[in-house]
Amino acid sequence: MSSATPDTSRFSATGPASTAEKLVQGASLRWNFSWTLAGNVISSGCQWGILVLLAKIGSPEMVGQYGLALAISIPVIALANLQLRAVLTTDVRERVHFGDYLSFRLLTTLIAVLVIAAVPLMMHYRWESTLVVVIVGLAQALEAISDVYYARMQFYEHMDRIAKSLIARGPLALAAMGAGVYLTGSVVWGAVGLTLARALVLVGYDIRRRTQLTPRSVSSPQELRQILAAEQGALRPRWRLSMQAELLRISITLGVIALLASLLPNIPRYFIHSSLGERGLGIFTATAFLVSSGNLIISALGQSAFVRLAKHYAAGDVAGFNSLLLKLVGIGALLGIGGIGVAVFFGRKLLALLYRSEYAEHTDLLVALMVAGALSYLASLLGSAVTSARFFKPQIPLLLTAVATATISSLALIPSRGLLGAAFAVVITSTVLCAGEVVLLWLVLKDVNRPAAAEG
Repeated sequence: MSSATPDTSRFSATGPASTAEKLVQGASLRWNFSWTLAGNVISSGCQWGILVLLAKIGSPEMVGQYGLALAISIPVIALANLQLRAVLTTDVRERVHFGDYLSFRLLTTLIAVLVIAAVPLMMHYRWESTLVVVIVGLAQALEAISDVYYARMQFYEHMDRIAKSLIARGPLALAAMGAGVYLTGSVVWGAVGLTLARALVLVGYDIRRRTQLTPRSVSSPQELRQILAAEQGALRPRWRLSMQAELLRISITLGVIALLASLLPNIPRYFIHSSLGERGLGIFTATAFLVSSGNLIISALGQSAFVRLAKHYAAGDVAGFNSLLLKLVGIGALLGIGGIGVAVFFGRKLLALLYRSEYAEHTDLLVALMVAGALSYLASLLGSAVTSARFFKPQIPLLLTAVATATISSLALIPSRGLLGAAFAVVITSTVLCAGEVVLLWLVLKDVNRPAAAEG
């Protein structure tokens, strides 16, 4: 385990050491899950609504432009994020000050924006597509900054506050994107609206001291004022080069993991864009997003249980860890089977209703993607459990294998089988990933009684 987990032993404590029992005393798992699910449902529903809007008032080519922008910006932002949220939320003794995390995120996000802007210029995309990539990249960067504030809220189990931010941001972004596209007939101005909406929520809610510092229960306004006054510098970035270097050393493994994980769903899209153009990519992107409806619940489950799984593991509580994980996996399996059934029996009507008749011609694509989705739900939950145990480095060989599988299968299947070949490539990749997560989980459970190794 010492080679699998970042070393945090050299950090000096910035606050009193916290015990697992103290930290577990937060809101109930049901409360956190309910709020997280509500936030994810509305946020992801609005993201899906953007695709519906583009398909209804625009064209598959417009959906393809937006999908290409996401396919380029998401992996770059994922690498820049370095999964800092996982590092912060599993730092149960609070060895690192939030200001250090914040400054590190700001620096890496700036670099990510520059890289995203360079990609379409190097690939010589047409000017409108280049603008969409750059502006959507800025929107993703704002989301990355919000994410580090979400991490602090998640650490203190204020999942309701994260949900409120998502609930505000989703509809605003959808409305702004819709207005921009409807009034101008261009995805460029829609992306501008999306970016402004995310900036508004970041500045107006996420970074506010009341949002971040207010305890779960406050007896009086005077007590709240005293708390806010005592924590004046709690949310300010700290620009310490030595700490930036240490955070990079700790989180680079997670950054590589995040990059590889974000590449997996996007590799087929690069091949689709190359072989079938923006229209083919638009149809695939819109259809694939229906699978993400299940990810709403999976993401809510994983986020709500993540800190608790980490505490069970750190305390050597095998029974608690296994019991919680089995519940999560059971829900994920039922959800995956249900999604396949919906695709088989109602896929054509669903695609025609949500998008247009041209999308309904690809029902077989939806069914295949739902099969891949069922496997990915399980892999995601198992991966969340593995990460909660700070079992990081062994995930890299698995993800490299999955990326290689996605690349080879996409190269072999998409030119000859088109969009259905892309779906088959996703199924093959999801199978490899799920099987690998099972192996990693076995290794985690084997070492669960040695939590000290998790500290390096």
